[in-house]
Amino acid sequence: MLTLLVSGHMLAQKVAATYENDPAERIRVASEAIVNKFRAAGMNPVDHKLTPAQKEKVSRAFALLPPLHRQLLKQHLHSISFMDNMPNTALTSPVDTSGLSRQFTITFRAGLLDETIADWASAKENTCFKQADEPRYNVRVEGGNMDAIVYVLMHEATHIVDAVKEITPHVDEPTSVVKPTRFTKGIWRLMNVPAGTYLDSLLEQTRFRSGKTVPISAAPAVYRTLSKTPFPSLYAMAAWFEDIAELATIYHLTTRLNQPFYVTVTKDDVEVARFEPMKNPLVKQRLAQLATFYAQ
Repeated sequence: MLTLLVSGHMLAQKVAATYENDPAERIRVASEAIVNKFRAAGMNPVDHKLTPAQKEKVSRAFALLPPLHRQLLKQHLHSISFMDNMPNTALTSPVDTSGLSRQFTITFRAGLLDETIADWASAKENTCFKQADEPRYNVRVEGGNMDAIVYVLMHEATHIVDAVKEITPHVDEPTSVVKPTRFTKGIWRLMNVPAGTYLDSLLEQTRFRSGKTVPISAAPAVYRTLSKTPFPSLYAMAAWFEDIAELATIYHLTTRLNQPFYVTVTKDDVEVARFEPMKNPLVKQRLAQLATFYAQ
């Protein structure tokens, strides 16, 4: 009996140590509060039990994060969840705890575990455009064949790093005027309003600025205009916290993981426009701010 008790205690310590040191092991069922958010959007989400192969993909994605992300997730990631029938790809939420350390949970759409970055990103990009009446046009993101969870985890983990390190200002209301940070100065006027230099009537019509789609025939002009701004993607224009998450993720994917990331627009299978953010001088000017993510 004593042997069993000692063995059980040692096992419990080992499990606790794993949870403490490996955020990839913090897989839990999503809280009722998060489930209710999705139900309010008209969905019926259900918990997804990961297969061993899917767990391996999750572990690999965590291992590929920058050093600062891995360090802060050990301290501030409360849990991760995977669900079917989610209305979006992922959601990072604060967790109300009595501890001194800020805690967050990330909920993922389980289906992305079976998608590549290129296929997932292409599907997301195409939600910006009306395609039915313009079959000659096609928009695709060339993002490589790594698992989509690599991109999405990096994006969501950057939200946690941002919240903890206050890379962007955190405001109670989108219309609040606050002192800019180094990252937002000269780029953003308000949380979800770019600086006047980068306000453009065409870009303001796009989905992540207006909630509406534009004809896919306008895609070449959209990306040509986007290339004249410091934003690494259309989604980065949604708000300054999406801007840092997209910039960090696309930089990490291309520079640290040696993967491609660019958008192509074709007409009758001929390329008519290409948007490659890491070659944009205005984007490249901002990359020095990401060095802290990689300091050992």
